[in-house]
Amino acid sequence: MKQHRPTIADLAAYDEIIDVRSPAEFAEDHIPGAINCPVLDDAQRAEVGTIYKQVSPFEAKKIGAALVAENIAHHLRERFLDRPKTWKPLIYCWRGGDRSGSMMTIFRAIGWQAGQLDGGYKAWRTHVMARLQELPPQFRFRVVSGPTGSAKTRILQGIEELGEQVLDLETLASHKGSVLGVLPGQPQPSQKGFETMLLGKMQTFTPDRPIYVEAESRKIGNLHVPDALIERIRNGECLNVDASLDARVDFLLKDYDYFLTLPEFLMSRLDALRSLQSRETLGRWQQLIHDQQWPTLVRELLELHYDPLYRRSQNTNYSGMATLQNFTTDDLTPTGIARLASAIAQSRTAQMA
Repeated sequence: MKQHRPTIADLAAYDEIIDVRSPAEFAEDHIPGAINCPVLDDAQRAEVGTIYKQVSPFEAKKIGAALVAENIAHHLRERFLDRPKTWKPLIYCWRGGDRSGSMMTIFRAIGWQAGQLDGGYKAWRTHVMARLQELPPQFRFRVVSGPTGSAKTRILQGIEELGEQVLDLETLASHKGSVLGVLPGQPQPSQKGFETMLLGKMQTFTPDRPIYVEAESRKIGNLHVPDALIERIRNGECLNVDASLDARVDFLLKDYDYFLTLPEFLMSRLDALRSLQSRETLGRWQQLIHDQQWPTLVRELLELHYDPLYRRSQNTNYSGMATLQNFTTDDLTPTGIARLASAIAQSRTAQMA
């Protein structure tokens, strides 16, 4: 009789989840909480694949089996010798085939009740994509909008500190959502990794309370917000932060302070605007960077680039813009942001009263 293989629904029944794929596969995305114990590292996987294509599957399997056996022995010595007899690990690879099957066979021979995930990582990926379609329609979104420099992400974080449900897409994406949104030294996750983190966050929400989110485009840096989610967000209630230009300039000078020490990096990012701004304007901005005239530069970037862009897009993507609530401020210091967060959160309470 064929033995039942555990599925994604059985994850919680296991003491530890072991991903035996290569480090590169694991880095791209993995089941949350899994540890990486590759049975073939990146170079070995490439070597076996080359032999499979150029020589024969038989020769590749011989070499692969020897490498897999050596690597499993290493993991046993280095990571698992202290596990008790009652330990119950779940092992997975790409499809739930030979790589995870090899480790499971050895672990079971030892006496551990090891399981091999049916379908492997591909089953996890199918689960993530399905849930990201199913979950968004269950929730109501309150969308914090406003032009660049309105401290929307900081306001969201303040709203979360007040106990509300918040989906901070830019933090999950490691990007501030604009041409200058790249965070130096902090690469974005892969698309698959982003979606796994997104699902993890959304699974903590309950449908009885709204979720606060920032007004975003479909793309945050190189990452795409899943269609079902962005469509639901764009039908949400809009809450507009109407901050003065002076307050926004002051806020951006602090929030993007890393650019002040990386002028060459800033210049390279502004090059992306060549199709949108004249050569004369870009030349003037480069001179302002060279002269360290930061307030003037930020003000011009807002007035000539970001604000016109925002005005063109604000009414086309979000249906809630027609009936939005305005929150006016000339203070985007930490105190002012906390005050805005409180006012926005309290506006929900007032609606319910």
